[in-house]
Amino acid sequence: MNQGRRYIPRLLTLADLSTHQINRLVAHAYHLKQVSRPWVSPRFSEQPRRPGVSPTLLNKTIALLFSKRSTRTRISAETSAVLLGGRALFLGNDDIQLGVNESLRDTARVISGMCQGIFARVGDHSEIEELALHSIVPVINALSSLWHPTQVLADLLTLHENAFFTSIHPDPMMSPDLVQKLRPLRPLTVAYVGDSANVLHDMLVTYPRLGHQLRIASPENERYRAPKPVWDRVLELGCDKNILWTKDPLEAVKGADLVVTDTWISMGQEAEKEQRIKDFQGYQITEQLCREGGANSDWKFMHCLPRKSHEVDDEVFYGPRSLVFEESDNRKWTIMALFE
Repeated sequence: MNQGRRYIPRLLTLADLSTHQINRLVAHAYHLKQVSRPWVSPRFSEQPRRPGVSPTLLNKTIALLFSKRSTRTRISAETSAVLLGGRALFLGNDDIQLGVNESLRDTARVISGMCQGIFARVGDHSEIEELALHSIVPVINALSSLWHPTQVLADLLTLHENAFFTSIHPDPMMSPDLVQKLRPLRPLTVAYVGDSANVLHDMLVTYPRLGHQLRIASPENERYRAPKPVWDRVLELGCDKNILWTKDPLEAVKGADLVVTDTWISMGQEAEKEQRIKDFQGYQITEQLCREGGANSDWKFMHCLPRKSHEVDDEVFYGPRSLVFEESDNRKWTIMALFE
């Protein structure tokens, strides 16, 4: 931030938030989901519906500055802004002068002079840092090369909603006060099998602080391990004590309550596809892999999407263990909580 400048909230990674702030965001997202949807069943139709969310973004605009295409992030952001009474203004590469006739610094100042917030999906992480440095309104990282905080918030909400992971059973009539007291998850063993990408990086600085153990499998190659800026934050927060890193997927899934993977070939890595698929031979998530590795009998599966079949087979992805579409739905509610 510029010296002497007033403090402007921003979220570039969950490493920037305390565990209290993370839990509060998840609880608020759950509350927003409860009051925003028509939960009352026909047999209770005589009961009045509860009011929806307050229009906290009335007459306000969130700029969606996207240099990468998106499905879940764009839809959840646009629908969230509308539900809060505001507007999401989509700005893609072909819509503004960014990178053509105008610098990122100047773009940040121009957009923030007309909008009340910036939700940015960028390439290199330095771009979101530059935006946050020069914006005069809050900036939220919708995805960068290093971090993906909104995805991990959605994952946490999904875990809280599943009775297998917590003693709290979502009650459609739960009061906002009770939601705010949502009890924490029991300690989980979370296995991540795949490339060290932005979703894993936010898991690394979040899950251990919430009392969970991370067991990660990736090929023994520097390109597939956490880069220094990420690992520095891991060490700074003391998260390394609850992280095991191995090259063996069978070792990673041992005792796992939750198994997670992500794309092996991110946008911009298409030229490496053949080599990456070769390097990740044996890393596909299957029932057999988790059985042989000793995952808990009732393990569940997550993937941030879009998914390729070489990352996880259909039996797991579309089967009863999969939480992927609940996880996708919850992008909306956690992003809405951030907008509020």
